[in-house]
Amino acid sequence: MCDLVARTGRHQQRYEDGRRLVAGYRADETSGDEQKKVVEVLMINSQSGPGLLFPKGGWENDETVEQAAAREAIEEAGVRGDIVQFLGFYDFKSKTHQDACCPEGMCRAAVFALHVKEELASWPEQSTRRRTWLTVPEATSQCRYQWMQEALLTGFSEWHDNWSKGGSAAGDPI
Repeated sequence: MCDLVARTGRHQQRYEDGRRLVAGYRADETSGDEQKKVVEVLMINSQSGPGLLFPKGGWENDETVEQAAAREAIEEAGVRGDIVQFLGFYDFKSKTHQDACCPEGMCRAAVFALHVKEELASWPEQSTRRRTWLTVPEATSQCRYQWMQEALLTGFSEWHDNWSKGGSAAGDPI
């Protein structure tokens, strides 16, 4: 039994310019020895079809976008960690989340890299979500949505290349 509870409903959702604002993350975990580090991406199964997704969800009025991303990491994937970088905004159209505030289903995702420090044994959406660790190429090929593939190939890869060459791992606040 999980003591954590997932938020539900849309009454606290944030919207901007006709788009629902969502926060999501890609987790990274380095495994292997110092000579050969491998960065893995955490993805979860979709509840509505094939392919894998980044955990993401609505950014609510009572939280920062970073808090929303961290909350979604716990609710959907059962992980905790440190946000290390804002990776960018990615626009997409949701087929399932159209409402009075956003009748066309347009969304803008703020995506972050999260260094996972803890995988929880139980989490709010555990009965419907399966988490999978993949290399970046594996994750790119198994992403359900084009915008997530773009986020992997642009935001995450650019950040990781800079970080692995000794660049900053800290993100700019939004």
